[in-house]
Amino acid sequence: MVVALSSLDGRQQAFFHFPPRQLSIAWYWSIPGRYFETLWTSLLLATVAAVVGCLLGIPAALGLVRGRVPGKEVIAALFRAPLQIPFVVTGVAFLQVYYLASDLIGVNLAGSFLGLALAHVFLSTPYVIGTVGAVLQRFNLRLEEAALSLGAGRLTTFRRVTLPLIMPGVYAGALYAFVVSFGDIPVALFLASPRYTTFPVEIFHAMEFDFNPAVLAVATLIIFFSLGILLLIQRIVGLDVLLRAGGRE
Repeated sequence: MVVALSSLDGRQQAFFHFPPRQLSIAWYWSIPGRYFETLWTSLLLATVAAVVGCLLGIPAALGLVRGRVPGKEVIAALFRAPLQIPFVVTGVAFLQVYYLASDLIGVNLAGSFLGLALAHVFLSTPYVIGTVGAVLQRFNLRLEEAALSLGAGRLTTFRRVTLPLIMPGVYAGALYAFVVSFGDIPVALFLASPRYTTFPVEIFHAMEFDFNPAVLAVATLIIFFSLGILLLIQRIVGLDVLLRAGGRE
């Protein structure tokens, strides 16, 4: 509320006033185009991280919950490692790996969209594994057995029975993955470039070197955009479903 009202103060200069002294939407028309470019990059990056995280996290969760391989606890701990490693350490590690790959094979992923995407998939996949695994722990296997006994194949059973029942966990994991990727600063600080800079990093630099009241305006737009997305998810899926799935992680 403070940010939204302060963005309407037409007399903002080097610092913001609250409450506003003069209502105006001038700063909304002064938002640099660079902010929208980086916002698009962040949205695309977060979407890729959520989708790829689901593609990797669903089979990983199935393997961890139902698999009988030796050392499953160690494997599960490795999958949870990104949640326990500070993001700054993760960013430095990926940067060093990219430089090493550049020296060995001549491909430098630092500063590229693919390099950012790989790092964000690494950060987001454990959330999908956790939420899907929590749902699978309470899954009734008799439903799958019934489908198989009626002649359905393994793939058909998964597509028609298993996947629909674990979708709350998939939705929750995808939402967590999207939010983590979209809001990341430490990792993106090391891997971003002038061509591929995320929105949080752009705002971070803007606040670090100079205060531009347009930051308040674009932050207000992001707030209302986020509220709109939450209302849409509530209408389509139901936030109570996501919270129940996420709470069992």
